[in-house]
Amino acid sequence: MLRTVITVDTFDFTRIRANFPILSSEVRGKPLTYLDNAATSQKPTSVIEAVEHYYRAENSNIHRGVHYLSEQATDAYEIARRKVASFIGAHDTDEVIFVRGATEGINLIAHGFIESILTAGDEILISHMEHHANIVPWQIAAEKTGAILKVIPVNDSGELDLEAFQSLLSERTKLLSIVHISNALGTINPVKAMIDAAHARGVPVLLDAAQSTPHMPVSVSELDCDFMVFSGHKICGPTGIGVLWGKRTWLEKLPPYQSGGDMIEKVDFEGTTYKGIPGKFEAGTPHIEGVLGLGAAIDYMSSMDRIGALAHESALLKAATDALLEIEGLRIIGTAANKASVISFLIDEIHPHDIGTFLDADGVAIRAGHHCTQPLLKRFGVPATARASFAFYNDFDDVDRLVTAVRKLKKFF
Repeated sequence: MLRTVITVDTFDFTRIRANFPILSSEVRGKPLTYLDNAATSQKPTSVIEAVEHYYRAENSNIHRGVHYLSEQATDAYEIARRKVASFIGAHDTDEVIFVRGATEGINLIAHGFIESILTAGDEILISHMEHHANIVPWQIAAEKTGAILKVIPVNDSGELDLEAFQSLLSERTKLLSIVHISNALGTINPVKAMIDAAHARGVPVLLDAAQSTPHMPVSVSELDCDFMVFSGHKICGPTGIGVLWGKRTWLEKLPPYQSGGDMIEKVDFEGTTYKGIPGKFEAGTPHIEGVLGLGAAIDYMSSMDRIGALAHESALLKAATDALLEIEGLRIIGTAANKASVISFLIDEIHPHDIGTFLDADGVAIRAGHHCTQPLLKRFGVPATARASFAFYNDFDDVDRLVTAVRKLKKFF
């Protein structure tokens, strides 16, 4: 197989792959070929150790304790918040809200817009390629307020129709909620231009960066979005933790999403006053070990040459795409000119679940299904696809094993 040479000398792939213990394991007697990174990433040793260290040496609740362990855990928790702010180019640390994941972040904003922004006849603008997590909350918002949900179409290559986008923006548009990279197609959307166009009409923008933060630097200051969400488990951090970032002016307008301990200033039976941000949105005991693991993941991602990592992933994507397209009957869904390292494909009439099961027998882990993008796959006339998604710790041997397993499957069927 022809392989593109990576010319970024500072990206030390051999050292990086060795940081992920699970990648040296075997599945069904075969070397693990993990190509389900769009669903969740694997974890480096430093993240695993950070979570373990918390339970071994710092386990305590945060913010309210005056003893040593609580002070240590609180300091580590707030240091992680500062790491997140730096990682996404935010200048105000208080604008970083810890949530369970991108899904909860979107729901938090939707709840706030339902309570204090949207009225009957207002419009919410999303795209045809959104994850269900960026569709259903806005459907609920529309049902509860009488607002109207409008959808930016995609073309046959899996790219947004930008002329249609411009025509859909109006004086009634109260929010544009848009995905940065499609989890099903790999399409990288021109979000900076879209944000600028929305702002020219006075429309705030929520950016779903769950798929972009693992692959490239994402700066909220440079993009000038109003809200952004991402999930820790997709950037080598623990599951159950994520980030909502929002501009202070917007976060201060929105009401609390949940209520309880640690989000209040004072409670009595005559009334309650709330903390400012970020505390207003972090009720109860948080996912402390998840936050500390996320901080370790950000340290890891930040220590890496991310431009070199992106070049490496792009080379893997090209090698895999070229090799797979040589297989008769294989069709790739999503052929945008600007793509991340995601390949969704079909082979003749073979069901994607059968593809996934067959490849698993060779130790190749892919995803098969609708990828929480049923409206998008309906647009392409298919109920499901097989999806291989690469990360910076994958290599060309992984590409070879994928292609070999697919050729074997094709021959078998």
